[in-house]
Amino acid sequence: MYGDSAASRRRVAQLREQSGDIRAAADRLVSQAESVPWRGRAAEAMRVRIKERAQHLRVAAAHHETAADSLGRHVTEVDARKDAIAAIELKAGALVRDAQSRTEALQAADVAPEPTPEDAALVAFVPPPAGHKDWLDIELPGL
Repeated sequence: MYGDSAASRRRVAQLREQSGDIRAAADRLVSQAESVPWRGRAAEAMRVRIKERAQHLRVAAAHHETAADSLGRHVTEVDARKDAIAAIELKAGALVRDAQSRTEALQAADVAPEPTPEDAALVAFVPPPAGHKDWLDIELPGL
C-alpha cells in the first residue's frame, strides 16, 4: 500500500493548527507592541517594524494553510487510488477463480474443447503484488 492516510491526515491537522498558532503569535506581537507605553520616533519605528514582522508571520501561516490544503487533496487522491486498486484486485480475483473453475471442469470432463480465449487469458494472468499501483493498468477480459 501507498502511504499511511491516517498519519497524513494528522499532519494536515498539525499544519492547520500551526497556522492558527502562528497567526495568534503575530496578533499577540502587534498587540504587545501597541500596548507599550513608550512614545516617540523610536517607539513608532519599533511598532512599524513589529507590524512588518507580524505580516511575515501571517504569510508563513498562509503557507501552512496552503500546504495543509495540498496535502489534504493528495491524501484524498491516494485514498481514491487505493480504493480503486482494492476493487480491481477483488474483481480480478473473482474473474480468475471463475475461469480456473471452468477450465478445471473442462479438464475433469475430458472434453476436447479448449477453454475460451478469455478464460485462457484469465488463467494465465500473473497478478501484481497486492496493493501495487500496477493493478490500475491491468487489462483482463471482463474487467
